[in-house]
Amino acid sequence: MDHEEARSRLLEAAERLFYERGIQTVAMDELRASSGVSLKRLYQCFPSKTELVEEYLRRRDETWRTDLSEYVDRNATTPEGRLAAVFDWLYGWLAGPGFRGCAFINSFGELGATSDGVARAARDHKRAVRDQLTDLT
Repeated sequence: MDHEEARSRLLEAAERLFYERGIQTVAMDELRASSGVSLKRLYQCFPSKTELVEEYLRRRDETWRTDLSEYVDRNATTPEGRLAAVFDWLYGWLAGPGFRGCAFINSFGELGATSDGVARAARDHKRAVRDQLTDLT
């Protein structure tokens, strides 16, 4: 397994486990087992859990905002319709199976006071979403 495949598998496992159970309850060995990546490779990809958490949040931010933009682009053409589509997308996200709240608020609540990187990722996400909504309005 090459480096990029290992990173991808680790981030997929982190996304699922961190979102379902919280960051602090998930051990690195559990991420290793869930991803099928060796412990040595895990630490080559992410030398610390903090680095993995920050990358998980950056990836989630990109995915979340891309999904929202694509939904709006597919489902609305007028400015009013584009703004209304945001709320349709949010409703689907909130009502979806496995919804556990906002990953950024959850992560900040767990680690924001002790991790500048997590606090920065949460602030950056909220700022980017605000800017995205501002552009639509």
